[in-house]
Amino acid sequence: MDLQLAGKHALISASSQGLGRAVAEELLNEGANVMITGRDAEKLRKVTEEIRLLGKGNVDYHACDITNYEEIKALVAYSRKVFGKIDILINNAGGPPAGTFADFDDEAWQSAFELTLLSYIRFIREVVPDMKENGGRIISLASSSVKQPIPGLILSNVFRTGVVGLSKTLATELAPYNILVNVVGPGLILTDRLEHIRESNAQKKGVSIEDFEKEQLESIPLGRYGDPKEFAKVVTFLASDANSYLTGSTLLVDGGMVNVV
Repeated sequence: MDLQLAGKHALISASSQGLGRAVAEELLNEGANVMITGRDAEKLRKVTEEIRLLGKGNVDYHACDITNYEEIKALVAYSRKVFGKIDILINNAGGPPAGTFADFDDEAWQSAFELTLLSYIRFIREVVPDMKENGGRIISLASSSVKQPIPGLILSNVFRTGVVGLSKTLATELAPYNILVNVVGPGLILTDRLEHIRESNAQKKGVSIEDFEKEQLESIPLGRYGDPKEFAKVVTFLASDANSYLTGSTLLVDGGMVNVV
Protein backbone atom coordinates (compact mmCIF):
# COMPACT_ATOMS: atom_id res chain seq x y z
CA MET A 1 0.00 0.00 0.00
CA ASP A 2 1.29 3.44 -0.96
CA LEU A 3 0.83 5.62 2.11
CA GLN A 4 1.58 8.75 0.06
CA LEU A 5 3.69 10.30 2.81
CA ALA A 6 6.61 11.41 0.67
CA GLY A 7 7.08 15.14 1.05
CA LYS A 8 4.60 15.46 3.92
CA HIS A 9 5.76 17.42 6.96
CA ALA A 10 5.16 15.95 10.43
CA LEU A 11 5.64 17.43 13.89
CA ILE A 12 5.89 14.93 16.75
CA SER A 13 5.97 16.08 20.35
CA ALA A 14 7.90 14.16 23.02
CA SER A 15 9.75 12.18 20.36
CA SER A 16 13.30 11.71 21.59
CA GLN A 17 12.52 8.23 22.93
CA GLY A 18 9.82 5.61 23.38
CA LEU A 19 6.68 5.65 21.27
CA GLY A 20 7.31 9.14 19.92
CA ARG A 21 10.68 8.11 18.53
CA ALA A 22 9.23 4.91 17.08
CA VAL A 23 6.60 6.93 15.22
CA ALA A 24 9.25 9.34 13.95
CA GLU A 25 11.30 6.46 12.55
CA GLU A 26 8.30 4.90 10.82
CA LEU A 27 7.22 8.18 9.24
CA LEU A 28 10.76 8.79 8.03
CA ASN A 29 10.83 5.32 6.53
CA GLU A 30 7.70 6.18 4.54
CA GLY A 31 9.26 9.36 3.18
CA ALA A 32 7.81 12.03 5.45
CA ASN A 33 9.89 14.91 6.79
CA VAL A 34 9.87 14.85 10.58
CA MET A 35 10.49 17.40 13.33
CA ILE A 36 11.28 15.75 16.66
CA THR A 37 11.30 17.46 20.01
CA GLY A 38 11.95 17.02 23.71
CA ARG A 39 13.52 19.00 26.54
CA ASP A 40 17.12 17.83 26.11
CA ALA A 41 18.73 19.44 23.04
CA GLU A 42 21.85 17.26 23.18
CA LYS A 43 19.79 14.08 23.34
CA LEU A 44 17.71 15.30 20.40
CA ARG A 45 20.86 15.96 18.40
CA LYS A 46 22.09 12.41 18.99
CA VAL A 47 18.71 10.88 18.14
CA THR A 48 18.53 12.94 14.95
CA GLU A 49 21.91 11.61 13.86
CA GLU A 50 20.87 8.05 14.68
CA ILE A 51 17.62 8.07 12.73
CA ARG A 52 18.58 10.35 9.85
CA LEU A 53 19.71 7.48 7.62
CA LEU A 54 16.85 5.14 8.50
CA GLY A 55 14.36 6.43 5.96
CA LYS A 56 13.69 8.47 2.88
CA GLY A 57 12.52 11.66 4.59
CA ASN A 58 14.45 14.44 6.30
CA VAL A 59 14.61 14.96 10.06
CA ASP A 60 15.37 17.96 12.24
CA TYR A 61 14.94 18.80 15.92
CA HIS A 62 14.09 21.67 18.23
CA ALA A 63 14.09 21.52 22.03
CA CYS A 64 10.76 22.29 23.68
CA ASP A 65 9.15 22.01 27.10
CA ILE A 66 5.61 21.17 26.02
CA THR A 67 4.18 22.58 29.26
CA ASN A 68 5.40 26.03 28.15
CA TYR A 69 3.15 27.65 25.54
CA GLU A 70 5.79 30.09 24.30
CA GLU A 71 8.14 27.18 23.62
CA ILE A 72 5.40 25.37 21.71
CA LYS A 73 4.88 28.46 19.55
CA ALA A 74 8.63 28.68 18.91
CA LEU A 75 8.77 24.99 17.94
CA VAL A 76 5.90 25.33 15.47
CA ALA A 77 7.48 28.46 13.97
CA TYR A 78 10.82 26.65 13.58
CA SER A 79 9.09 23.67 11.96
CA ARG A 80 7.48 25.96 9.39
CA LYS A 81 10.82 27.62 8.72
CA VAL A 82 12.55 24.31 8.07
CA PHE A 83 9.84 22.31 6.28
CA GLY A 84 7.05 24.72 5.40
CA LYS A 85 3.48 24.07 6.47
CA ILE A 86 2.72 21.25 8.89
CA ASP A 87 0.63 18.43 7.38
CA ILE A 88 0.70 16.00 10.29
CA LEU A 89 0.65 16.55 14.04
CA ILE A 90 1.41 13.68 16.38
CA ASN A 91 0.56 14.73 19.93
CA ASN A 92 2.52 12.83 22.55
CA ALA A 93 3.54 13.42 26.15
CA GLY A 94 5.29 11.49 28.88
CA GLY A 95 2.92 10.05 31.44
CA PRO A 96 2.25 11.82 34.74
CA PRO A 97 3.33 10.19 38.02
CA ALA A 98 1.71 6.99 39.21
CA GLY A 99 -0.42 7.07 42.35
CA THR A 100 -3.91 7.03 43.80
CA PHE A 101 -6.33 9.89 44.51
CA ALA A 102 -4.97 10.46 48.03
CA ASP A 103 -1.43 10.93 46.72
CA PHE A 104 -1.95 14.15 44.78
CA ASP A 105 -2.59 17.78 45.67
CA ASP A 106 -3.80 20.61 43.41
CA GLU A 107 -0.29 21.28 42.11
CA ALA A 108 0.09 17.68 40.94
CA TRP A 109 -3.29 17.76 39.21
CA GLN A 110 -2.45 21.05 37.50
CA SER A 111 0.92 19.77 36.32
CA ALA A 112 -0.65 16.61 34.90
CA PHE A 113 -3.30 18.67 33.11
CA GLU A 114 -0.70 20.94 31.52
CA LEU A 115 1.42 17.99 30.41
CA THR A 116 -1.10 15.51 29.07
CA LEU A 117 -4.07 17.59 27.91
CA LEU A 118 -3.34 21.32 27.69
CA SER A 119 -0.17 20.72 25.65
CA TYR A 120 -2.26 18.83 23.08
CA ILE A 121 -4.78 21.66 22.92
CA ARG A 122 -2.02 24.20 22.37
CA PHE A 123 -0.28 22.22 19.63
CA ILE A 124 -3.55 21.74 17.78
CA ARG A 125 -4.37 25.43 18.05
CA GLU A 126 -1.02 26.34 16.50
CA VAL A 127 -1.03 23.89 13.57
CA VAL A 128 -4.67 23.90 12.44
CA PRO A 129 -4.21 27.07 10.33
CA ASP A 130 -1.60 25.16 8.28
CA MET A 131 -4.07 22.37 7.57
CA LYS A 132 -7.23 24.27 6.69
CA GLU A 133 -6.37 24.79 3.02
CA ASN A 134 -5.30 21.28 2.00
CA GLY A 135 -6.34 19.07 4.90
CA GLY A 136 -4.23 17.35 7.50
CA ARG A 137 -3.94 14.64 10.10
CA ILE A 138 -3.96 15.04 13.89
CA ILE A 139 -3.22 11.93 15.92
CA SER A 140 -3.09 12.13 19.70
CA LEU A 141 -1.41 9.36 21.66
CA ALA A 142 -3.24 8.41 24.84
CA SER A 143 -3.50 5.09 26.68
CA SER A 144 -5.61 1.96 26.86
CA SER A 145 -6.94 3.56 30.06
CA VAL A 146 -9.36 5.64 27.96
CA LYS A 147 -11.40 2.44 27.65
CA GLN A 148 -10.49 0.69 30.90
CA PRO A 149 -8.90 2.73 33.75
CA ILE A 150 -5.60 1.42 35.06
CA PRO A 151 -5.31 1.09 38.86
CA GLY A 152 -2.69 3.40 40.36
CA LEU A 153 -2.62 5.78 37.37
CA ILE A 154 -5.42 8.17 38.27
CA LEU A 155 -3.82 11.26 36.74
CA SER A 156 -3.30 9.54 33.42
CA ASN A 157 -6.77 7.94 33.54
CA VAL A 158 -8.45 11.33 33.92
CA PHE A 159 -6.56 13.43 31.41
CA ARG A 160 -6.06 10.80 28.73
CA THR A 161 -9.85 10.44 28.67
CA GLY A 162 -10.02 14.20 28.18
CA VAL A 163 -7.90 13.78 25.06
CA VAL A 164 -10.60 11.51 23.61
CA GLY A 165 -13.31 14.10 24.28
CA LEU A 166 -11.19 16.79 22.67
CA SER A 167 -10.42 14.70 19.59
CA LYS A 168 -13.97 13.47 19.06
CA THR A 169 -15.27 17.04 19.18
CA LEU A 170 -12.56 18.36 16.85
CA ALA A 171 -13.18 15.57 14.37
CA THR A 172 -16.60 17.09 13.74
CA GLU A 173 -15.48 20.72 13.82
CA LEU A 174 -12.53 20.18 11.46
CA ALA A 175 -14.12 17.69 9.05
CA PRO A 176 -15.14 20.44 6.55
CA TYR A 177 -11.43 21.15 6.08
CA ASN A 178 -10.54 17.46 5.53
CA ILE A 179 -8.59 17.41 8.78
CA LEU A 180 -8.87 13.93 10.26
CA VAL A 181 -8.52 13.65 14.03
CA ASN A 182 -7.95 10.36 15.83
CA VAL A 183 -6.60 8.91 19.08
CA VAL A 184 -4.34 5.88 19.46
CA GLY A 185 -4.06 4.24 22.86
CA PRO A 186 -1.13 1.93 23.59
CA GLY A 187 -1.56 -1.05 25.85
CA LEU A 188 1.49 -2.73 27.31
CA ILE A 189 4.11 -1.64 24.78
CA LEU A 190 7.67 -2.40 25.84
CA THR A 191 9.15 1.05 26.45
CA ASP A 192 11.31 2.48 29.24
CA ARG A 193 8.17 3.83 30.94
CA LEU A 194 6.56 0.39 30.99
CA GLU A 195 9.74 -1.09 32.46
CA HIS A 196 9.73 1.54 35.21
CA ILE A 197 6.06 1.00 36.05
CA ARG A 198 6.54 -2.79 35.98
CA GLU A 199 9.45 -2.63 38.42
CA SER A 200 7.58 -0.24 40.72
CA ASN A 201 4.43 -2.37 40.79
CA ALA A 202 6.36 -5.58 41.35
CA GLN A 203 8.11 -3.97 44.32
CA LYS A 204 4.81 -2.74 45.78
CA LYS A 205 3.31 -6.23 45.47
CA GLY A 206 6.40 -7.84 46.96
CA VAL A 207 6.96 -10.16 44.00
CA SER A 208 9.76 -10.64 41.51
CA ILE A 209 9.69 -8.82 38.19
CA GLU A 210 9.52 -12.21 36.48
CA ASP A 211 6.40 -13.22 38.42
CA PHE A 212 4.80 -9.83 37.84
CA GLU A 213 5.54 -10.06 34.11
CA LYS A 214 4.00 -13.52 33.93
CA GLU A 215 0.82 -12.21 35.58
CA GLN A 216 0.70 -9.22 33.21
CA LEU A 217 1.13 -11.30 30.10
CA GLU A 218 -1.73 -13.56 31.14
CA SER A 219 -4.02 -10.54 30.70
CA ILE A 220 -3.00 -10.12 27.05
CA PRO A 221 -4.64 -12.56 24.60
CA LEU A 222 -1.61 -12.39 22.29
CA GLY A 223 0.54 -13.39 25.27
CA ARG A 224 3.33 -10.84 24.84
CA TYR A 225 4.18 -7.17 25.18
CA GLY A 226 3.82 -4.99 22.12
CA ASP A 227 6.78 -3.66 20.18
CA PRO A 228 6.99 0.14 19.66
CA LYS A 229 7.32 -0.48 15.91
CA GLU A 230 3.96 -2.26 15.86
CA PHE A 231 2.36 0.73 17.53
CA ALA A 232 4.10 3.15 15.18
CA LYS A 233 2.73 1.41 12.09
CA VAL A 234 -0.85 2.06 13.22
CA VAL A 235 -0.11 5.73 13.86
CA THR A 236 1.64 6.06 10.50
CA PHE A 237 -1.36 4.66 8.65
CA LEU A 238 -3.66 7.15 10.37
CA ALA A 239 -1.26 9.97 9.46
CA SER A 240 -1.19 9.02 5.81
CA ASP A 241 -3.39 9.68 2.79
CA ALA A 242 -4.19 5.96 2.78
CA ASN A 243 -6.48 6.90 5.64
CA SER A 244 -9.11 9.07 4.01
CA TYR A 245 -12.30 8.26 5.93
CA LEU A 246 -11.36 7.34 9.48
CA THR A 247 -11.81 10.24 11.89
CA GLY A 248 -13.14 10.72 15.41
CA SER A 249 -12.00 7.24 16.37
CA THR A 250 -10.00 5.83 19.25
CA LEU A 251 -7.91 2.79 18.36
CA LEU A 252 -6.25 0.60 20.96
CA VAL A 253 -2.99 -1.16 20.15
CA ASP A 254 -3.05 -3.54 23.08
CA GLY A 255 -2.94 -7.14 21.86
CA GLY A 256 -6.58 -7.58 22.87
CA MET A 257 -5.93 -6.73 26.54
CA VAL A 258 -8.88 -4.39 27.11
CA ASN A 259 -12.02 -6.48 27.29
CA VAL A 260 -14.70 -3.80 27.10
CA VAL A 261 -16.38 -2.53 23.94
